[in-house]
Order: sequence, then C-alpha cells, then structure tokens
Amino acid sequence: MTNQSSGPPDGAETPTGVSADALDALVCFDLYAASRLVTAAYRPVLADLGLTYPQYLVLMVLWTRGECSIKELATTLRLDHATLSPLLRRMESAGLIARERSVADERSVLVRTTDRGAALHTVRDDVYCRINEAIGLPPEQVAQLQGLLRTVTANLVTDGSDVTLG
Repeated sequence: MTNQSSGPPDGAETPTGVSADALDALVCFDLYAASRLVTAAYRPVLADLGLTYPQYLVLMVLWTRGECSIKELATTLRLDHATLSPLLRRMESAGLIARERSVADERSVLVRTTDRGAALHTVRDDVYCRINEAIGLPPEQVAQLQGLLRTVTANLVTDGSDVTLG
C-alpha cells in the first residue's frame, strides 16, 4: 500500500512540488492511464477498417440494438449531444449510418446502420480477440475487471440523473 503519511512521499518532486509517487495513490490516474492505453490499442486495429474508437462504439450499439434514437445512443455511450452529433454527421458522410426523424415523434432522430456499416459487423469478433490479446488478461480477470469498473461507474452516477461525458 502507498505511504499515506502527511509528509511528502518518497520520490522526485515535479515542478509543482508534487512527488511523482503521489500519482500512485490516485485510482483516477490508474483509470486514466489504462483508458488511454486501451483506446490506443484499438487505434491500429480500427484504422484498418477506417473507423475511430468512438465510431466503433456507436456501431457496436447499433449492431446490438438495431435502430435507436440519438438520445438512446447518448445515454448508452455516456456522451453529450454536442459530442455525439458531429460524430454521427461524420459517420453518415462516410456511409456508415443513416439518420432520420422518427415518424412517431418528430423531435426524435433515429440512427441505423447502412449496408456498409452493417457489413463491418463481421469483423467485430476479430477486433474483440485482438484487443483482449493486447490486454493480456485471462477471461475471468477481464470479467472481474469489468465488474469492478461497472461498480465504480454506478457509484459515481449520482441521484439517477443522466451523467454524460464529452
């Protein structure tokens, strides 16, 4: 366990006067570093498909659920509308998705994959295998990690309101 005394931790100090070892006590830094590296691992795999990581996540939702509203996508992906809209616009321009107003509720815009977007579904398992290989954990540890991360996420969602990141 990291030394949590009131004195400065051992290690070189940064220009701000905070020891580099101080990061060892921050779970947020471990989450941040892991998130950046996992996302970076996706980059070359998805580049071969002409996709970015956020585009891949949108397609994963659509492959799983089928057509859904922008609001549903935003909630599922924990993205705000201002982040999601330009992403969907680029995906539509690339021929991966189509957007159209709902007949039942014209305030709602529905998103679905095009034939081109649906065809990419065939590589989903390959992407999954390549990323799991890069992560290097056995399946039971991956499941345990996902459970812990989902618990952290649930604990940070306050009062049941929509929490979006963007």
